[in-house]
Amino acid sequence: MTFSPADADKVLADNFAPWVLALGLTVQETGDRHAVLRLPWSDELARDGGGLSGQAMMAAADTATVIAVSAARGAYGPMTTVQQSTSFQRPVVGTDVIIHVRVTKLGKRMAFADITLTPEGSDEPAATASTVYALLG
Repeated sequence: MTFSPADADKVLADNFAPWVLALGLTVQETGDRHAVLRLPWSDELARDGGGLSGQAMMAAADTATVIAVSAARGAYGPMTTVQQSTSFQRPVVGTDVIIHVRVTKLGKRMAFADITLTPEGSDEPAATASTVYALLG
């Protein structure tokens, strides 16, 4: 069963709170155990000093994980974040962020993923994260 970017966009539209949708995330790619999303630059998501808010990047990483886990499972199912750890390495200013998620383990009740958030056009990540999800259905 394949899970396309169009399927992922529908999951976003149907299952996330309005404030998450306001991030403007778009799904660029889905695969067997991964997803790539874009977080568009927005002055509204910037903090003092002009850098993209860490809270916005953490929410984007968390949301992107749902898409990657759904792609790995072949469809969306209820799940919840158990743990997320994020390390920020450099600021993002004035550019979109490309979010790469790789599902490292997919079990019957738990999923684990690694996330890299990279400013568009850069080879160096701005942040990395790891997540653990409980699969509820």
